[in-house]
Amino acid sequence: MSHPTSPETDAGRTDLRARPIGMFDSGIGGLTVLHECLVALPSEDFVYVGDTARFPYGPRSQDELRLFARQIATFLDESGVKLLVVACYSATAAALPVLQEQFATPIVGVVLPGARAAVQTSRYRRIGVLATEATVASGSYVRAIGALDGGAEVIQQACPGLAAFIQEGDVASHEIVAAVGEYTAPLKERRPDVVIMGCTHYPLIAPMLQRHLGRDVTLVNPAAEIAREVAEVLGRQDIERDADRMGTYRFYCTGEADAFRAVGARFLQMPLDDVEQIELERLAALVDRDHTPARPR
Repeated sequence: MSHPTSPETDAGRTDLRARPIGMFDSGIGGLTVLHECLVALPSEDFVYVGDTARFPYGPRSQDELRLFARQIATFLDESGVKLLVVACYSATAAALPVLQEQFATPIVGVVLPGARAAVQTSRYRRIGVLATEATVASGSYVRAIGALDGGAEVIQQACPGLAAFIQEGDVASHEIVAAVGEYTAPLKERRPDVVIMGCTHYPLIAPMLQRHLGRDVTLVNPAAEIAREVAEVLGRQDIERDADRMGTYRFYCTGEADAFRAVGARFLQMPLDDVEQIELERLAALVDRDHTPARPR
C-alpha cells in the first residue's frame, strides 16, 4: 500500500499541501471535471492522465477496467499526489473500492456526487441515468441512489458509441443527433424529472440532450458536484493550498499528444500546452495482471 508523508509534523503537512491533485479518465471527457476543479480551486496544482490509447472504457470488462485504473492510479500516486480523482464513470464503477483499499491517498470517484445531486433535485423520485455500457452494467448508480433514497426509481440507459463521437470532436453531426434521439427515447417514455449525465463526455452535448429530453427534465452535470467534494476533502484533511497563488496543470496521455492537445482544449476551455505521452508498457510495468504492485513499494 502506498502511504503519503505523515501529516503528524508541520513539515509533513506543508509537504502534502504543496503536492498536486491527480486525476484520470479514459480520454478527454474528464477535462470537463478538471475545468470545474480549476475554477473552484484556482490555487491548486493538477496532474491529469487521459488513457486515450485504450479509449473507450465503456465496452471493457470489469477486470480490464480495474487493471487500467490500478495502473494509472499507481503512476499518479508514485508521482506524489495528495488526492486522486477518478474522473471516469466506468472506472469509478468498476474500481473505486479496490483503489481506496490499496492507496492511503484520499480518492474521490464521480458516481456518488452526481447521485447525491440527483436525489436532492428530484421532485418525483424518478431519476434517469445516461451512461456507458460498463457503468450501467455495474449498477453503481442504482446502488448509490438507493443508498440515498431507497424509494427512488432509477431508469438507466446505456449509450454505446456516444462518447466516441464526442471524443473525436463531433458534437453537431446528423449522426450524433440520431444517436441522442435513440438513447433518450426510452427515458422519455418513463418520464424521469431528473437525468444524470453519467459520462464525463456528455456535458459537451448538454443542449442537445436537453432538447430531446424536454425542458421539464433537469439535467445533472456531476462535474460541479465533484469539484465541491474535492474542496471538502482538502479542507477536511487540512491539505489545501494557500489562496494567494495561481495553480498549474499538466497532462499525460497514452495516445498521441498532439491529438489530445487539439481536442482537449475544447473540453478544458483553457490553454492546454504541457502534454506528455506515456507508454502503455510503462503503466503495465507498475501493476501485474493479478492487480498487485509489480514491485515492493
